[in-house]
Amino acid sequence: MSALTQSPGAPAQEDSLTAVESFYRLAAVLLGYPLAETQQALEDGRLQQALDEAWRAQTGDRWPAQSPCADLDALEVGYMATFVHGRRGQPRVPLVGSAYDSLLAGETPGSYMLNVRAFYRHFDLQTARGDEGHTEEPDHLVTMLEFCALLCHLEARALGAGQDASAYRRARRDFITRYLSPLLHAVKAAYVRASGHGLDATLAQLIDTLPAWADRRREALEEQVGPCPAPGAIPASQAMWD
Repeated sequence: MSALTQSPGAPAQEDSLTAVESFYRLAAVLLGYPLAETQQALEDGRLQQALDEAWRAQTGDRWPAQSPCADLDALEVGYMATFVHGRRGQPRVPLVGSAYDSLLAGETPGSYMLNVRAFYRHFDLQTARGDEGHTEEPDHLVTMLEFCALLCHLEARALGAGQDASAYRRARRDFITRYLSPLLHAVKAAYVRASGHGLDATLAQLIDTLPAWADRRREALEEQVGPCPAPGAIPASQAMWD
């Protein structure tokens, strides 16, 4: 797999894929609702170390070290003020794709979410239900990051078994192109307009870095399996990633 621009002695394909999966998962953890475990891992440096290892495996560069929030209360306040609360009851920086008119492209929010769910259903996945303790929104950034991490895992498993992994690559390419990358760019633009509400510095670094990183992931996948087809280019009777 083509990775980000790498220095001499670049990592092997499998190592790079593992690092990409790890970075998706770490981003999902950090951008999820703050937990005491998250704050502790920020304070003791475990998350910084994990981010640094995943980032260096892909780029050869160090992940910028940031000072954590003073405590869990500060982490929660900054997260809530940025991603949950705002004017007229709307988040300053929504983390769901259906909140951005620019991403709907004339679709209704419901139709947009159904199209996102189509990716999950193809791989026999569904978002969490209320009886599982919480309800996940299919177009939430955290859900999208976790889905891409899963596709990396499935690709790595196929490669390890000597099987064709192109279906997982095409699925991740298409999902990044149509949903993940546009949402990341929208979130970054919204954060630029509404920063200054105490968001943890590592989370702010992710918001700034993830859009370009996802675009490079898409470009790497396009080198392997070609560009994402235009909407409607594949007949409805043909499975999307077979």
